[in-house]
Amino acid sequence: MTDWFTQSVVPVSEIKYGAHTPNYFRFVSLFQTTSSALKGAIQLGITHTVGSLSQKPERDVLLQDFEVVESIFFPCEGSNLTPAHHYGDFRFKTYAPIAFRYFREMFGIRPDDYMYSLCNESLIELSNSGASGSLFYVSSDDEYIIKTVQHKEAEFLQKLLPGYFMNLNQNKRTLLPKFYGLYCVQAGGKNIRIAVMNNLLPSAVRMHLKYDLKGSTYKRRASAKEREKTVPTYKDLDFMQDMPDGLLLEGDKFTAVCKTIQRDCLLLQSFKIMDYSLLVGIHNLDQACQEQASEEAVAGAMDQRRPQGQKSLYSTAIEAIQAETGNMGPLDTEDKTGGIPARNSKGERLLVYIGIIDILQSYRLVKKLEHSWKALVHDGDTVSVHRPGFYAERFQKFMCSTVFRKVSSKTSPCKKRRAVTHGPMRRAGGPPLSTQTSSTSNPLPLLQHQISSDTREDTEGDNGKKWKSNSSNFIYIALLIQLKCNTKCFTTVKNIIRINRENPSLPSSI
Repeated sequence: MTDWFTQSVVPVSEIKYGAHTPNYFRFVSLFQTTSSALKGAIQLGITHTVGSLSQKPERDVLLQDFEVVESIFFPCEGSNLTPAHHYGDFRFKTYAPIAFRYFREMFGIRPDDYMYSLCNESLIELSNSGASGSLFYVSSDDEYIIKTVQHKEAEFLQKLLPGYFMNLNQNKRTLLPKFYGLYCVQAGGKNIRIAVMNNLLPSAVRMHLKYDLKGSTYKRRASAKEREKTVPTYKDLDFMQDMPDGLLLEGDKFTAVCKTIQRDCLLLQSFKIMDYSLLVGIHNLDQACQEQASEEAVAGAMDQRRPQGQKSLYSTAIEAIQAETGNMGPLDTEDKTGGIPARNSKGERLLVYIGIIDILQSYRLVKKLEHSWKALVHDGDTVSVHRPGFYAERFQKFMCSTVFRKVSSKTSPCKKRRAVTHGPMRRAGGPPLSTQTSSTSNPLPLLQHQISSDTREDTEGDNGKKWKSNSSNFIYIALLIQLKCNTKCFTTVKNIIRINRENPSLPSSI
């Protein structure tokens, strides 16, 4: 048997610890594998399990379906059920296949599309691995993310499936990850468990900014190494510094986003889940227009349109807020692949892509010890690891008061900017109207008094009839107020109005 795993012991001092790898009581034994062999094994396994599952009749999901684990052996020389291959002997396990088939159907994914996206072309490995050291692959059509998960995370996801099933039936519009499958590749006595999820940040849309937000402040700033990347993933303190005014949403969208976050946090709290993050990708439309104008000479540099049939994979956030606002019509053409329309403090148009990630961290003993240890050295309320109830409350408060801000449509930055760009009104051949002054002091109080008294006189005739002036009369008065005219000028125009009233046959213009 070809062993495509190589064992390597790494010194503890060289280990990169992150949110998912507490640095105490560790015995470390890391294994590496040929990337092409692992990707090939994953694709062979998914092709077989999805293909065989499609031959089984559809039925309702039963409670025992969440605990089913199917296993198939793939020898190099092939078998009656499996093709020959050159990846070495391995075993492929599929967790809860009936349940995940139901989830994919709920998300509008057909079996042939699922297999074609994941298995038609080679998977693309992402260099930006997470703090836990997980491997990430993306499908060639940019639809799916494949992430390696630890044994405890895979075990926890299995236990989570019944609640996940119930939540999807009650609420299809959520910011939680969309899980499409849970698998395991077993070879050489080692297990690599993978989860297939939706791709929150499509590479077809350029992300000008990206944040991983938890609502905590302790060590929540991007490292110098992270900042050297083309599109670094910033953190909470970076966001507070870069965007002190937050992301500005219209009233209905702000309310919908906050309600969705609140509902999802309640579910996560019920499962004692903590240490999750809100992944925020920001596409600046105004900046993209400038970039496109400067790069339009390069043909086919970037296609920012996706097939309409695949759009549902990206539209978690926009679907959620549309469901809350009751607007389930077609998306605006500007809302590329499901981004939420927003603006920054400068009034620039943004598309915001959001989703809750890293939900497979429960508040177990190790996490309790980690929180206790950090709380002894630092403020316990500022560290990321915390009790699920406190974590959810802090998370919601940070997202709905610091990250997202409600802005009235009457005072939106775009309208303020348009008001500033317009110059002062000018009279033909003269200086701006706002710079003209009269020989008297401000006559507006006197004008308002005379207009109101004149209106009382004009609205009460001998027979109690009310006179309705034509539009030009009001234009005269409005113009005089705009020009801040003096009393003599006002009296002249008032006489003209009376003449027009008493002689309707006369032209109503000066």
